[in-house]
Amino acid sequence: MKPISIYLTLLVVLLGCKQKQDMPSSTFLVAFGSCNMPQEPNPFWDDILNENPDVWVWGGDIVYADTDNMEKLRAIYALQDSVEGYAQLKAKVPIIGTWDDHDFGVNDGGEEFLVKSQSQQVFLDFMEVPKNSPRRTREGVYASHDYETPKGNVKILVLDTRYFRSALVKDTVSEKRYSPNLDMDATVLGAEQWKWLEEELDHSDADFNLIMSSIQFLSGEHGFETWGNFPKEVEKLEKLIVDSKAKGVMVLSGDRHISEFSRKSVPNLTYPLVDFTSSGLTHSYSSFSGEPNPFRVGEVVSRTSYGTIAINLETKEVDFKIMGEEGTVLQELKQTY
Repeated sequence: MKPISIYLTLLVVLLGCKQKQDMPSSTFLVAFGSCNMPQEPNPFWDDILNENPDVWVWGGDIVYADTDNMEKLRAIYALQDSVEGYAQLKAKVPIIGTWDDHDFGVNDGGEEFLVKSQSQQVFLDFMEVPKNSPRRTREGVYASHDYETPKGNVKILVLDTRYFRSALVKDTVSEKRYSPNLDMDATVLGAEQWKWLEEELDHSDADFNLIMSSIQFLSGEHGFETWGNFPKEVEKLEKLIVDSKAKGVMVLSGDRHISEFSRKSVPNLTYPLVDFTSSGLTHSYSSFSGEPNPFRVGEVVSRTSYGTIAINLETKEVDFKIMGEEGTVLQELKQTY
């Protein structure tokens, strides 16, 4: 009888586990990351899959191509698709995202890149966007993704900070790479994308609205690429978020090869604006020694990592985590909305 007892006990445990998995959850889990070289080891794909996220969001620099040769670009994307761990994730988890400069095609590049329309089509092919999608006939890779759950809704707005971005201004008076572009017509998103973003936020009934920007939004003093190089655009986005009255807006970013949390109290916004930077997946700014960021919460993580955002749709609590290997939490920020 002892073997039967063991079998019955095991059966009860297994059934209990299945019932637990089938129970409706109030948590929507987003995983994201950036700065990934497919030819380099990425130790995180199995860890990300173990998290069982509802979606994986590419934050840009999916590959490092830096080329105007579209066949070369396709080959490098194909190399990423051949990575076993990524293929396993892709088979089980929805994949969305944007590009940054190295997959766009040129380091720190913007609207001046001559083959950006061709590069866009290669990117959309990699992301498996249908050939008849409206995204195929408009400029830029920005997109809106809506997720409905029994407990509430989440919207993820993926921006394109490359296709339309005005020229950067070289800094000639300090050791910084760039200084602010004060031209009133200078833009990060371009007129059509701004119009789209305004409509998306104004009409959003989502409980949480995540904005994926490949470059940092709140940290703007370091002199590398950032929304801070276009101060009028920073003001415009903050005003848009406030005026839209969209709920639970937060910014996700990458690019920097470091990970950090930034948080700002924006006038007339009923909750603090968080910018969660997660970068990079296969390489990082390991020699990082410091830089100004008045909005930083905690410390900079200068080792490879990925990010998770656990959104509790019942309590309106969000748990932001910078993740290392094998479930190691490198840093955590909790925010109630």
